[in-house]
Amino acid sequence: MSEGSGWVEIVLLALLAAFIGLRLVSVLGKRTGQERPIGDAFRPSAEVTAPPRREATNPVRGQLLLPPGTDRGLLPALEAVADADPGFAPDRFLAGARSAYGLILESFWTGDLSSLTGLVSDEVHHNLSNAIEARGGGSLPNRLAGLGAVALRDATVVGQMVEVTVGFVARIATSDGEIETRDLWTFSRLAGNTDPAWVLIATDNEDDSDQMPPDHLGDASDNNA
Repeated sequence: MSEGSGWVEIVLLALLAAFIGLRLVSVLGKRTGQERPIGDAFRPSAEVTAPPRREATNPVRGQLLLPPGTDRGLLPALEAVADADPGFAPDRFLAGARSAYGLILESFWTGDLSSLTGLVSDEVHHNLSNAIEARGGGSLPNRLAGLGAVALRDATVVGQMVEVTVGFVARIATSDGEIETRDLWTFSRLAGNTDPAWVLIATDNEDDSDQMPPDHLGDASDNNA
């Protein structure tokens, strides 16, 4: 092959390379510096925002309904108890307190405390037992002649416990006649406990102690359980 023909082949190859380069540029385009790196198609762009997260919220407590005879000033304290213990409903609580009042009095008067397991604290149970022993262990002829006003008197949250005090106005028939008593009993329970039972933790009365018979429950439990 002559030297002249060699140069011709080199020129033809150079022209072919230039032609192929021009075709690639026309098909692929030029880099502008704005190209996204591989993988950007799977990332949200700046204009796309993630949907707002739905924050978990506690159920909103409905308005607390106060039973008749309840002091309106007690509402904030009762609401605090209801917030700590969602199962608390003042009307249902009072209905249970009325039943517990009669049951506990009857057990104390008969001298049989076996039915009070889980309804009174250990200290109240101990005080009642001591009072029954002090009277010789016998039963009393007392009976609940009538139960008048039963009203919420106080409420508080103590740590994980909730406490509610109830005032009872009752007529008690004794061997010496009928008396009227105004008792204050405090019940407690662990907030949020699945067991709905409340426990009697303290007893007191608003009457002068020397006007009350010695077999009255308020005196028997030393007014402070």
